Amino acid sequence: MAESNFVDYVKIYCRSGNGGRGSTHYHREKYIPKGGPDGGDGGHGGHVILRADPNYWTLIHLRYARHVFAEHGESGSGARKTGRSGSDVYIDVPVGTVVYDAETGEFLCDVSEPGQEVILLKGGRGGLGNWNFRTATNQTPRFSQPGEPLEERTIIMELKLLADVGLVGFPNAGKSTLLSVVSAAKPKIADYAFTTLEPNLGIVSYRDGRSFVMADIPGIIEGASQGKGLGLRFLRHIERNAVLLFMVPADSDDIHNEYKVLLHELAEYNPELLDKQRILAISKSDMLDEELMAEIRLDLPEIPVVFISSVVGTGLTELKDRLWEVLNDASNQPTAITHRDMIIPVRTIPEDELNDDEDLMPKTEEYMDEEEVVDPFDYEGDLEDFQE
Repeated sequence: MAESNFVDYVKIYCRSGNGGRGSTHYHREKYIPKGGPDGGDGGHGGHVILRADPNYWTLIHLRYARHVFAEHGESGSGARKTGRSGSDVYIDVPVGTVVYDAETGEFLCDVSEPGQEVILLKGGRGGLGNWNFRTATNQTPRFSQPGEPLEERTIIMELKLLADVGLVGFPNAGKSTLLSVVSAAKPKIADYAFTTLEPNLGIVSYRDGRSFVMADIPGIIEGASQGKGLGLRFLRHIERNAVLLFMVPADSDDIHNEYKVLLHELAEYNPELLDKQRILAISKSDMLDEELMAEIRLDLPEIPVVFISSVVGTGLTELKDRLWEVLNDASNQPTAITHRDMIIPVRTIPEDELNDDEDLMPKTEEYMDEEEVVDPFDYEGDLEDFQE
């Protein structure tokens, strides 16, 4: 099977450049016996800079670039010549990339605007040459500054897609089918669970040439917050959405209960998702008549509800109108995301495993029992056998 081109998680090691050392040099010229100090400064080390590039939509170009090194600054030289500064290295990432420290899980930065640049690691400053330390009482300083050391860090990058509407629902709820009908996206569609294994984006056309972006994420099941199914890994792609479109099929046993389950899983992942505007779309409604729709409406959550059918096209115009109305509501302005620190799992070794490892410890003289320690003077045999 061909490997997916959608990569939304990478871990790389970054290192900035050392600052160059300042020069300890003295001016030498004919007929000038005491030229004095003229050591130049060292060059600055290169920075590691994160840059948001709208031409990227995935982190696949960083999958195999696991080491990013900036150049070191060069040392200064005589005649007050400054060493060459190290070149900065840029890491181009898609808009919406979030960076964490891989060791502590600390949130570092978020690039959410095209062209935005963030210095991840600063290069070391160059050291001062001895020319900077001359004084009236110390006219020939015999010292200079070393350059500042580099910075290094292992970072984790996560991509959070930028979209206006996010689709939330159980597997086989019709999310991918809806996206393929209202946009030009071609997600995989099949009659089995977890057909969608990666997020899909589509541009939905509206009236008068207007449009908005819709994101489809893999299905969520009850217990996803405990790791069931595909877990909550892909929910970060709807954190930036202005509207959440919940999709529940009309043939569900309890539409209201399924909506509550989805809402609970979102709250377990990030309670701030509950503050977003929500719309409920009941898919596959071509199987219903007016009487069944009226009966279903008696037990529905108190949010806008639309009955749709992606196959027949029923209710899609009304759904677009509802979404566009909510997206342009003055009270529904997107708020800044509160990025929490990442939890880095640490494996702890049970005590019973530690006890088992004691039997595997090599028996040196320090760990041998007194009876097992062999005195070389009491050993009878060849010297080679004793050494073995």
